[in-house]
Amino acid sequence: MKIKSGDTVVVISGKDKGKKGKVIEVKDGRVLVDGVNKVLRHTKPSQKNPQGGIIEQEAPIHHSNVMFYDAKSGKGVRVGYKILEDGTKVRISKKSGEEI
Repeated sequence: MKIKSGDTVVVISGKDKGKKGKVIEVKDGRVLVDGVNKVLRHTKPSQKNPQGGIIEQEAPIHHSNVMFYDAKSGKGVRVGYKILEDGTKVRISKKSGEEI
């Protein structure tokens, strides 16, 4: 997958279209983005949360619904790969060709 944790992404489809956020976690083709796709979860009282109740948290969204956000262009860009002379593989922006 071309999206890694710590990247800034923009949502390109769904109810949160246009929102930007930082990727918290990537797992099984889904990404957890800070402040995006908030859902309400009803929790039972536990030792960690003795009160219980309704909490709001982020839910994962599919990686095809997010795009890497390029701060220079101010838009979402496609991500590609390039192999440097020393053999290392780096991610590049398809729009500008610059290294990410």
